[in-house]
Amino acid sequence: MSATTAALRYTLRVSIPAKRWWTLALPCLAAIVLGLLSLTSDAPASDVFPHIADVGLFALLIPIGCLVIGDAVLGAEIRAGTFHFTWLTPVPVRTVVLARWFGGWLIAIVTLVPAVVLSALAGDHPASAGPLAIATTFGSGAYIALFVLVGCCTKRAAVWSLAIVFFVERLLGAALSGIAQLSPMWVSRSVYAGLCDDASFLIREGVPSGWSGVVRLVVLTVVMLALATWRLKHLRLTGASD
Repeated sequence: MSATTAALRYTLRVSIPAKRWWTLALPCLAAIVLGLLSLTSDAPASDVFPHIADVGLFALLIPIGCLVIGDAVLGAEIRAGTFHFTWLTPVPVRTVVLARWFGGWLIAIVTLVPAVVLSALAGDHPASAGPLAIATTFGSGAYIALFVLVGCCTKRAAVWSLAIVFFVERLLGAALSGIAQLSPMWVSRSVYAGLCDDASFLIREGVPSGWSGVVRLVVLTVVMLALATWRLKHLRLTGASD
């Protein structure tokens, strides 16, 4: 077994314990409920569901779901003081970072992506299913890379990740286009808007949409993984009580 395969299997087996799976199930179920709630409006689904996707999925449930996964694959282990065992193995740091990110991304693909597709189907707007799947797939990859980077930089990774999602992305990103252009939330939202005709009103000037947004998300993912690798090489490990 190669070092990469071993690190990936460890990520999938250990980093997401049972209680994390239940925590992750909540935003997935909430996504489906939001889709059903859109049926309560008298307006056409083509008018209602894109607003549900904007406010409920991209601004809340997808970031929270990715935060649960991204914190679990690295930040939680560093806080617990058990990352020492991985650190002492003869596995290159870049392999550890890529395996943790890829394992988290796979978990997002098999949980969050089906949830948003089911949300679109439950909301009687199947035209949103494909664009939502693409936006969530690449957006979750960028998000998890971001949260892996945060986990390498601070022991309070969950707190800082929440601050990034709700303060930097939601508040500052809404006011400053420069932040929105580097935000997984705003860019993935624009990916959906560019690929779904009914959601074109969500396109924001200065933020790439459609497949251009996918390219931006890939670039953000690569940059954040590179920074996480550099930071992990200089990480000063401490015990859980420090």
